[in-house]
Amino acid sequence: MTVAHAPPFRLDLDSVTFTGSGLQRPECVLATRAGRLYVPDWRGGVVRIDPDGRQTMIGCAARKEDARFMPNGIALLRDGSLLFANLGPDGGIWRLHPDGRCDPWLTELDGTGLPAVNFVWLDDRERVWFTVMFRSHPGAGRRGFRSDIGDGYVGLADGISRPETARIVGENVVTANECRIGADGRHLYVNETFARRLCRFPLAADGTLGARETVAQFDDDTFPDGLTLDAEGAFWVTGVGANKIIRVRPDGAWHIVAEDLDPAHMSHVRAAIQAGTLGRPLLYDNHARVLPNITSLAFGGADLRTAYLGSVSGERLAIFRSPVAGAPPVHWMW
Repeated sequence: MTVAHAPPFRLDLDSVTFTGSGLQRPECVLATRAGRLYVPDWRGGVVRIDPDGRQTMIGCAARKEDARFMPNGIALLRDGSLLFANLGPDGGIWRLHPDGRCDPWLTELDGTGLPAVNFVWLDDRERVWFTVMFRSHPGAGRRGFRSDIGDGYVGLADGISRPETARIVGENVVTANECRIGADGRHLYVNETFARRLCRFPLAADGTLGARETVAQFDDDTFPDGLTLDAEGAFWVTGVGANKIIRVRPDGAWHIVAEDLDPAHMSHVRAAIQAGTLGRPLLYDNHARVLPNITSLAFGGADLRTAYLGSVSGERLAIFRSPVAGAPPVHWMW
């Protein structure tokens, strides 16, 4: 059956609004039907933003300097706890309870300590998917982000109560970032950030992945980070650094929804990638007019047409209205 797709949409940056305040690197954002938003915070936990704007810090230290963890991707669970991917020195995936308690959920894989984990995601079968950008190379802050090292991977555990089933299912991924299963359930899609492409793997019922193929190769200023599915089966990609939002149809055709970049700054970023010296200070130095170095997108609101943008540089979340509704995530009703 042929699916009709919405015509290309261009976001007017002057229409963007904001929510939240004083957030510390809210890289990922989750939205629920009840109107709650959840974002990681580099004070070591997660901040919940209620519909009335009230913010509750879960497991966060008073100061970022006192935090043990550096949460990045997050996943909301049925009991109100959250899993978070830890970019801090301890690495791994941790479980954060509503009262602020934090327990290790997965810290070893195949007998080896799990390194810094970039992203964690719950699919509609409540399996846990996660990505590691570098197996042998820990990334910015220790060495530079690289586009020529393809030892990242995708991991999978069969359920929240079964972390012992975790295994690597997708190998040799270049800077593996956010991932999603496509609307037809036949492929797992993964952003390869510094290879500037969206790839996919054929997906078997047991989670086994087939050979990787490129779905979309982006331009030189697009470093795909966030990945979100809409109701028409298209993907919305957020590009870090250049503040890009791109919509990719299942056939790989894509168009730019928004971009808010400084060409001179992006020239420095490209040169640093080529030299293998790109680090967080340069990548996260935001030169945008409106968007606060966006890294993820979540659809919310009563009609799933309100888009919330995560950020690595801002202290609040950007918001815009989309002409296309998002696909409800597994946690939508929780």
